[in-house]
Amino acid sequence: MSEKFKGLSQAEADKLLQKNGLNEVPEPQFNFFKEFLSKLWNLSAWILEAALLLECILGKWIQSLFVLLMLLFAAWNGASKKKQSRKVLNNISHKLTPSISVQRDGKWQNIDSKFLVPGDLISMQAGDVLAADVKLLEGQISTDESSITGEAKTVRKNPQDTAYAGTTVTEGNGLAQVTATGANSRSGKTINLINNSAAPGHLQQLLTKIIYYLCILDGILTLVIVVASFFKGGDLNNLINMLPFLAMMFIASIPVAMPSTFALSNSFEATRLSKEGVLTSDLTGIQDAANLNLILLDKTGTITQNKTAVGQWTNFSSLDNNQALELAVAATDQRNKKIIDTAIDDYVTGLGLEVKTGTDFTPFTSSTGYSMANYNGHNIKLGSFKQLSLIDQNANEKAKDVDFSAGRSVAVLIDDKLAGVFILQDMVRPDSKKSLGELKKRGVKPIMLTGDNQKTAEAVAKQVDLQGDVISIHDFNDETDTSKLAGIADVLPEDKLKMVKFFQKKGYIVGMTGDGVNDSPALKQAEVGIAVSNAADVAKRSGKMVLLNDGLSSIVKILDAGHRVYQRMTTWSLTKLARTAQLTMLLTFGYLFFNYIPMALNAMVIYTIMNNMVTMMIGTDRTHITYKPENWNMARLAKIAFSLAFGWTAIGIFAIAYLNTHGYSHGTVSTMVYVYLVLSAMFIILITRTKRYFWQDYPSKAVGLTQLGDVILTVILALFGIAMTKITWTNLLLTFAAALIAAIIIDLFYQPIMKNR
Repeated sequence: MSEKFKGLSQAEADKLLQKNGLNEVPEPQFNFFKEFLSKLWNLSAWILEAALLLECILGKWIQSLFVLLMLLFAAWNGASKKKQSRKVLNNISHKLTPSISVQRDGKWQNIDSKFLVPGDLISMQAGDVLAADVKLLEGQISTDESSITGEAKTVRKNPQDTAYAGTTVTEGNGLAQVTATGANSRSGKTINLINNSAAPGHLQQLLTKIIYYLCILDGILTLVIVVASFFKGGDLNNLINMLPFLAMMFIASIPVAMPSTFALSNSFEATRLSKEGVLTSDLTGIQDAANLNLILLDKTGTITQNKTAVGQWTNFSSLDNNQALELAVAATDQRNKKIIDTAIDDYVTGLGLEVKTGTDFTPFTSSTGYSMANYNGHNIKLGSFKQLSLIDQNANEKAKDVDFSAGRSVAVLIDDKLAGVFILQDMVRPDSKKSLGELKKRGVKPIMLTGDNQKTAEAVAKQVDLQGDVISIHDFNDETDTSKLAGIADVLPEDKLKMVKFFQKKGYIVGMTGDGVNDSPALKQAEVGIAVSNAADVAKRSGKMVLLNDGLSSIVKILDAGHRVYQRMTTWSLTKLARTAQLTMLLTFGYLFFNYIPMALNAMVIYTIMNNMVTMMIGTDRTHITYKPENWNMARLAKIAFSLAFGWTAIGIFAIAYLNTHGYSHGTVSTMVYVYLVLSAMFIILITRTKRYFWQDYPSKAVGLTQLGDVILTVILALFGIAMTKITWTNLLLTFAAALIAAIIIDLFYQPIMKNR
């Protein structure tokens, strides 16, 4: 009975929009100072602060200044990268603003919800996230108001009741009038379909493990130095003098640049994906994509084209064909057209018939299985043959000759009697076979899900080369052999959550595509939930990724982005572990073998700062896509990193022994060790970032330029004796040669290990 209510004209809407402004509320501005202060209160900051306090107590004011600068830099850098990530997510979130069905100038159209104005007549259905406060005029709906009240219980709304911006329509449909927008709505904020979770789950886990490994190493080596100093006859004053070095060993262990590196890499990929037709609503989805090894794919709109056409129509009524079709099309949804509505409307208009709008229209819901309307004295029901055959007991007999395996069936009942059956067919997308091949090439097992019958599903699976069994959901159980599964037919939306949990229980990292209201729990449960382009608002809010384009090619891009992030963070982890272990072992063994710490404290502080500068840039590095699911095996990474560190340390100790026996002063040795450590750190990055020999590949411009800057600064400090003992060009070139030879030997030895890491 929508004829009773009329929406605004476009001219009226434009005036109201100018008066009230857009239907949005500016989000609170990012508080850089508050974020900066928060970075001074965490585990890494506490270690730096304790070291700063110790340096001040010991009167090491220059070193105290360096530690203070490092602490402030870490806080500033972390806040800056958080701001950058926030900006990226905010830019993406604007593209996820929901659209709404609104009547303007007497015609229904979908517009961006930010252009809603008070007085607009809108159509609501299950799955919509309300973008403004509205008064229900017609129909009944249930809403989830947990975003406002915190209560998960749904609230029933009847005509004249108010529903609020930010709530989700969970059931029913209706017409409503917008009463308040933007800051005037109860929620007082724009509806953003973005989960601003910029703190990825694996980040904290990885950070904690790295600190754990390095603190264990530092603790052991510190104990070794303390015990050795007593055995060597050292007194308490000697131990006190060594405290600044011991403090710096712990400072060097802190992964100051890791949060920035991770945020930079994720933001970089999120921006890249947005340009390729994928919007990221949760940064954890990018990193989880690298671990993905199974994906559940909706057939319609993903594997097949998002365009369904009527392939066959069979008339069982006493009416002539045109009359039956005119009645059938009266039950299609003209407010919120779905694929089936469009296909039937196009079929009817293609025959030269006019699409008539019925009265008392009730949209399709999964619980009823059909839409319904009255037209010209007849009641028409349009929907599932299975559901409608329960109303007309003779339906199965009438339709016994219909080939239901030829496609998706849509039945028509006129006055509760079967009047006809449409057979709708989906065309397989041209890129589906190739894209599925790419998914399988990357070690991801695709399984097709469809509500169609088993025969139809088998035909589609064969076209796209999905090898294996296609079974009915009724045959799906805990004993199902997942390794042989290619597709599951007869799937209802509510079955999908059960399947996601089933595969997760089997040990898979699960991806899931979906579009409907009932897909939302499954999208949220999956490690990589992907809402397709035509998904309901609530489905988009539940997924970590939202596709702007149809088809599977975008999913391959998500996988590639995940692998790039994984490779960069693997490089960072190996580099951090290896460099820190090398530094602490070199100083410890140097003290044990030569009775002095072979590196000046000032040089040690500078070395730590410079390392953090270059490792931060790893988040933008070039990478190579791997074709297998990844996993964060920190124990294995630690073994590789400590092996690398041992190789560099052994060569370094040999070099120090040579220098000590050939008349080099402790100051000269200290500076040469500093240069050696800086160069070895640069080479470790080059070695660990690729599975080829380091001289066969090159880093990104940002990484390369930062490395070059570190090396140039190192040369200047060493040759001019700034904050360390001055050395000659000969000594500098000798150190360069030693580091280069060491890098080549180590890479020749470790390249096979890195290739299979």
